[in-house]
Amino acid sequence: MTHSNQTRTPLPADLVAEIAECGFYPQLVCDTIAGGLGEAEVQGHLVHHEATFAGHEVQRHMTVLVLTETQLLICHTDDGDNGVPGRALTTAEVVALRAVDSVVVTRSIAHPEVFPGSDAQLVETWLTLVWGAARRLDIGPATCEDPDCDADHGFTGMQVPNDLTLRMSPAGDGDHNTRRLLEFGALLQRRIG
Repeated sequence: MTHSNQTRTPLPADLVAEIAECGFYPQLVCDTIAGGLGEAEVQGHLVHHEATFAGHEVQRHMTVLVLTETQLLICHTDDGDNGVPGRALTTAEVVALRAVDSVVVTRSIAHPEVFPGSDAQLVETWLTLVWGAARRLDIGPATCEDPDCDADHGFTGMQVPNDLTLRMSPAGDGDHNTRRLLEFGALLQRRIG
């Protein structure tokens, strides 16, 4: 089943090629993205494909971020549907750029004392996006300053935004993909600023 009856702007060839290169249901992923975008034109994108191992099984997950003039489309595709083999689960979430509160780009650099020299190496990158859709609650026992106190002080906690974090490394994702994360993160930071 497709959304072919809707009016759509064709996806850029480089986005389609990156999705196809992953070999993870490329037509389904492209159809999901195109359905979410409708007539909006793509201004930037990032593709992240990861595999995790659970016992003897390999579970694949793909995240595609697509930037338009006014929105960020987030497409997630997973192997299986609640563990049912022979199925895939794919979603498209559209977030208005005006709703994005924070775009955080983090780099881990080996040998920072010689940055930007050739011995300085990019080890990992993270792109964290916050728009208030999800929050994580970290709770732990409350304590007081008295080391001899044995009273129950209840609990204390912190609410932390937890919408989306993508992590890439040259070792796991390739240097090109890791640098694409940095470029896309910088583009997104400029757009919401």
